[in-house]
Amino acid sequence: MQRTLVLVKPDGVERGLVGEVIKRFEQRGLKIIALKLVNVKMDMAKQHYTEDVTERHGEKVRNMLLKYITEGPVVAMIIEGVRAIENVRKIVGTTESREAMPGTIRGDFSHVSFSYADKKEIAVKNIIHASADEDDAKKEIALWFSIDEICDYKRCEDIHTLN
Repeated sequence: MQRTLVLVKPDGVERGLVGEVIKRFEQRGLKIIALKLVNVKMDMAKQHYTEDVTERHGEKVRNMLLKYITEGPVVAMIIEGVRAIENVRKIVGTTESREAMPGTIRGDFSHVSFSYADKKEIAVKNIIHASADEDDAKKEIALWFSIDEICDYKRCEDIHTLN
């Protein structure tokens, strides 16, 4: 069993896609064990988009991401399941919206390319964030949720597929 962090970013919240996003994870048998709506403050955004982002993509990209995640409410959730990180990332689709396959969240609900966003000097509005790997998931979950916000319960999939 793995846990991963998912954020429905401000554009996903504003477009009323939260229910659709949740539905897609639950349909796959993944379990939501924590969920909240958050107005992200700049200091929290900087902890999420660390200096690592600057090293990989540059200061300009980091600043655009910081602006993007603080421009409206975000729905944060922890998803749990067998190979949750890999399965969630498949459901979400690739980072660049225009390259995301139909049937994925980004493939169905976003289309902006990196080059278009660069020309407009905005972050790529791609609906959703999902932890990249186990290390990121652990750090991000600890950043966004306290232990007492995480719930444990059984879904029917727990009974039928995990025993």
